[in-house]
Amino acid sequence: MRAPPLSLLPLLVAAAFLSPSPSIATDKLDQTASIAGNQTLESAGGVFRLGFFVPPGSSDGRAYLGIWYATIPEQTVVWVANRLNPVVRPPGVLTLSADGRLVILDGRNATLWSSDDAAGSGGVATRATAQLLDSGDLVVSHGGESQSGSTARTSVAWESFDYPTDTLLPGVKLGVYGTSGISRNITSWRSAADPSPGAYTFKLVSGGLPEFFLFRGMSKTYASGPWNGAELTGVPNLKSRDFIFQVISNRDETYYTYYVSDPSVLSRFVLNGTTGQVQRFSWHLGGGWSSFWHFPLDPCDSYARCGAFGYCDVGQSPLCSCLPGFRPRSPQRWSVGDGSDGCVRTTNLSCGAGDGFWTVSRMKLPEATSATVHAGLTLDRCRQLCLGNCSCRAYAAADISGGINRGCVIWAVDLIDMRQYSEVVQDVYIRLAQSEVDALTAAANRRSHVVVVIAVMASISGVLLLGAFAFGCLCFWRNRAAPAGSRDNELPLQAIKLKRPRDDQRFSDENKMSGEEDDLDLRLFDLAVILAATDNFAADSKIGQGKA
Repeated sequence: MRAPPLSLLPLLVAAAFLSPSPSIATDKLDQTASIAGNQTLESAGGVFRLGFFVPPGSSDGRAYLGIWYATIPEQTVVWVANRLNPVVRPPGVLTLSADGRLVILDGRNATLWSSDDAAGSGGVATRATAQLLDSGDLVVSHGGESQSGSTARTSVAWESFDYPTDTLLPGVKLGVYGTSGISRNITSWRSAADPSPGAYTFKLVSGGLPEFFLFRGMSKTYASGPWNGAELTGVPNLKSRDFIFQVISNRDETYYTYYVSDPSVLSRFVLNGTTGQVQRFSWHLGGGWSSFWHFPLDPCDSYARCGAFGYCDVGQSPLCSCLPGFRPRSPQRWSVGDGSDGCVRTTNLSCGAGDGFWTVSRMKLPEATSATVHAGLTLDRCRQLCLGNCSCRAYAAADISGGINRGCVIWAVDLIDMRQYSEVVQDVYIRLAQSEVDALTAAANRRSHVVVVIAVMASISGVLLLGAFAFGCLCFWRNRAAPAGSRDNELPLQAIKLKRPRDDQRFSDENKMSGEEDDLDLRLFDLAVILAATDNFAADSKIGQGKA
């Protein structure tokens, strides 16, 4: 038979993998079975599917072993095994080796990828199985090793959740295992048609307080803000009713994970290689994937945008400002919106009793990967420790969970990557010369006094306006209540009797004591009566003039 032209080979390979996937009627694979070509495994509840796929838009027909949602029409891949070594000579085959490892072979029986050695170096695993769970986790387990002739209870030897690609599913841990040294991070696809590792990586950076960073190559582009026991201080809107997240940090491991309160909701956390954003999606039947949030969110999320001792505020222009007690290092660049040079102190520290602290509370905490955490210190002790260290720039509580301050963190490095929020985040104590603290305190007191005066004047004005309004309403309704005839033919208002002292006794001490007064009767007339009497204020009706 004549071989097909080489130009058609990618199309034939793609057709083989994109044809309807015959799912094996099981969620498990043992050492006697394999899947090849377009065969798939499906989780017990029919949520996920495992098999070989060709990315949409791929022009070379390269195939990858992956996991995707089984019930969503638009194929959405959440994990890829052989990102670096695709199948270029079909068919691809997945099998379990004698030592309990998952192995991908190509059409020439060459090994393209394998999982970690499940049984240990040189061991042979008995009763090894690979199972696809409804959580999307592919788990390899085995019952023991035959090398020594002994068997053990079934245990997990390897799982795909330990090796995420560009997606975090609920329950996946993003972080570091201290005991095993496994570092879990996510790396974007190179493009929508190429699942090989792209430019962006989102991962935990160990040291100080836990914090997660987005890298483009080796450069940081975004930071979540340090974990303070209650929240990631740079992600204030991470919580929602259906979304539960956790950051666990102890001697053995530090990681981030999340769950959804409704297990039927399909949710994924993806690093987008096109936009360079971390995005959270949820699937809505008939509505497709909806993005709930993404980071970076705005210009102030750019890593260290305002340099050392500067902070970013999206509510002002320019975006960058200096922390209290600091001024721009480069006023010229600052004035045109470039705050990358940061700020310098207005007054140098004395490195001793001549220094104090100024509190800021609506800030994303400075990057804390190089900060020092003292778990057993109170804030008062932390203050003294900071004052005794000439390199100390600031301190704060290390853990504020439950509204209680526990331990402290000390920054002996420049404070970077801060931004201001409208709500309180946490108190951070910035070290300044005491003269700067005194000046800032006096300025704050003056502002408070002005605010109080304005508030009092506003209250008084409000009372006066309310009183005037009430008096006007009273007069209006009193006038309406008078009989119609009295308004037309009689004086609508009674004569008002005024009192005045008698002239001949005005300066008499005796009459001052007695208070004798004359009566003074004044009549008030309605405007209609006056108009009738003066013929609408005609010139001929002026007093003393009369008609000519």
